[in-house]
Amino acid sequence: MPKRTAALLKVCTLLSCLSIGGLDVAGGRTEPVALSVAKLPELTASLAAPVAGDWLIIPVERKSGVYRRGEHEIVMTNGLVSRTWRTAPNAATVSLENLTTGEQLLRSVRPEAIVELDGVKYPVGGLAGQPVHNYLDPKWLAKMTAVPGAFELESLETGATKERFPWKKHPEWMPRELPWPPPGVSLTLHFRAPQGGLSGRVTVDVHYEMYDGVPLLSKWITVRNGGKTPLRLNTFTSEILAVVEPESIVDDTPRWELPSLFVETDYTFGGMSPPNHGAAVHWEADPLYGTQVNYNRRTPCLLECRAPRGPDQIIPAGESLASFRTFELPLDSSDRERRGLAVRRMYRTLAPWVTENPVLMHVRSADPASVRLAVDQCADVGFEMVIMTFWSGFDFENRDPKYQQQIKELADYARSKGIALGGYSLLASRGAATGADNTQGSPPRYGVMPCLGAKWGVEYLAQLKHFMEVAGLGVLEHDGSYPGDMCAATTHPYHRGLDDSQWVNWKAITGLYEWCRGQGVYLNIPDWYFLNGGSKTAMGYREANWSLPREYQEIIERQNIFDGTWEKTPSMGWMFVPLTEYQGGGAAATIEPLKDHLPHYGQRMANLFGAGVQACYRGPRLYDAADTREVVKTWVGFYKQHRAILDSDIIHLRRADGRDLDYILHVNPALQEKGLLMVYNPLDREVRKTLSVPLYYTGLTTAANVQEADGAAKSYPLNRDYKIDLPVAVPARGVRWFVITAP
Repeated sequence: MPKRTAALLKVCTLLSCLSIGGLDVAGGRTEPVALSVAKLPELTASLAAPVAGDWLIIPVERKSGVYRRGEHEIVMTNGLVSRTWRTAPNAATVSLENLTTGEQLLRSVRPEAIVELDGVKYPVGGLAGQPVHNYLDPKWLAKMTAVPGAFELESLETGATKERFPWKKHPEWMPRELPWPPPGVSLTLHFRAPQGGLSGRVTVDVHYEMYDGVPLLSKWITVRNGGKTPLRLNTFTSEILAVVEPESIVDDTPRWELPSLFVETDYTFGGMSPPNHGAAVHWEADPLYGTQVNYNRRTPCLLECRAPRGPDQIIPAGESLASFRTFELPLDSSDRERRGLAVRRMYRTLAPWVTENPVLMHVRSADPASVRLAVDQCADVGFEMVIMTFWSGFDFENRDPKYQQQIKELADYARSKGIALGGYSLLASRGAATGADNTQGSPPRYGVMPCLGAKWGVEYLAQLKHFMEVAGLGVLEHDGSYPGDMCAATTHPYHRGLDDSQWVNWKAITGLYEWCRGQGVYLNIPDWYFLNGGSKTAMGYREANWSLPREYQEIIERQNIFDGTWEKTPSMGWMFVPLTEYQGGGAAATIEPLKDHLPHYGQRMANLFGAGVQACYRGPRLYDAADTREVVKTWVGFYKQHRAILDSDIIHLRRADGRDLDYILHVNPALQEKGLLMVYNPLDREVRKTLSVPLYYTGLTTAANVQEADGAAKSYPLNRDYKIDLPVAVPARGVRWFVITAP
């Protein structure tokens, strides 16, 4: 075997080939499918019925389960969502139902997956013969046939959910501990290759998980090579759903309404908000749907989950490769807030580390004296993390053991004070190694992207791990993390060319992040890597705005938080407070000296801690006088006193515009503090008015006790819309908060 091929096979094993249980290819799955189905518990009417109550408010007691219905159907359900498979003459999804609304989301049967092996595409499962594709009549299923040449269902197994990777928790930074893995049930369908060259050599496992208490399921595939020679997986489509279209438009339109199904994968890169990073989620026109209303048959109602290119991976003999994972959340409303609440619950379920929300500082200089001063001040006022920021002089790529020991001493000192210490590293938007290392197959997102399949890239990631281990660092701020660029180089030792470059880069970067999560290293990443271990991304702001006059920054900051928390929880996004001058602006934009601009400094903390959003306070210190220290301690104390509710979901009530009061409401029906209302007055005069405050998502139904700051509580009745009329008086350029509890 040529040396280069052998090296690539080794890299494939290291980066891409993840074995996930199961039996070996050669004949281990012998139990007939019908017998496996018969052993499942029967789906009773009570288990098939939807659960009562609103799952966003009332905890769902019913657990997820896999059941049989008749001889040839399997149903996975948790009372909120159900998915049904037909098992004969081959396996195929025949129903996907939102039980909350009773809506059937599936209109047509498709294969469970498609795999391209050694240049030939094969369906995995599926049924043929559906007469029309507008809807699926269950009576048709008995007459439908297996798709010719498809992988065939051989056996199945059920079990519990499994963690995607280890997570070392930091409960001190969380409002409450969440389970990992998320509890639920799993189903694996094992498919054998059709008769021919692959028979007896290749199998495909199609995996499903469903999670308790949320209408959410996941799917991925594993391709196993049980032969004696390498197998090339050119491409795969791991999910195919012919979904009911939400609208029928005869003419073409520049903006289509998508189906009521939120789809996410962990094959993501780039972007700081959900619509902009879903590289593997494709809503396509359905070529089989010839009877749709759209004249040109372009309605985007066929979901396909696949990589934009590749993965083009070699699977060595006896090895396997697992796809990325797809997560599907049926939505039960067109209301933006309710949809956002569902998505935020999804992230807390699938990536509970995003609820870790340490109070952090960016220290501007990494020299030991400056770091120790920052650590001392943070410990004094209640901050929990220090990051040696960009341009601080901290060098993650320094391989000098003396330098690494110096940083270890600082990390040990910080840890002795209850502070996690870490630093900043830049990846994308920089040149590294040689020009060939930056040969791109498409325009780079940030102008240039070092390839992680090059020697430099592998050594860079290894250096980050080594430094974090040696120095005991507790946080990595990774800027410009891999944004999905492709590399056309054919001389890199860890990938062959363009077609496999994206997969190799994604495996490399997510391998680092998943390792960090297992080590308890917190991750600030300005890209959407939450499902791979990322802790926080930017809430969404323009850095140039921090060079505007201070009074402008106050309003814009609240706007950014309001806009950034529709899909993100408060803990999923950071904001930025440049204590010293940043990108210009002069004295009018600068907070230092802090004691000279104390009202503004206090307002910024009121904005941020009041929203449960942590900022990167970037500067040499947090306070410069006794009065400054007291303001910082007061707001940190406020946040920690009400941490659980402040880290909870935000209900968006009135966006800041500088013309009137603006306000947000935190809600959590599971807490004693079921709501916390923050009200801000940007005007130079007191404002008195009565606010209509919606309390539906607090779980309160008839009355609410409302306590302003530390004052006495007063009871308010809820009207038929679950709202209360709350009189408020907010001083000029001031803030008031109100804690809401049950009577």
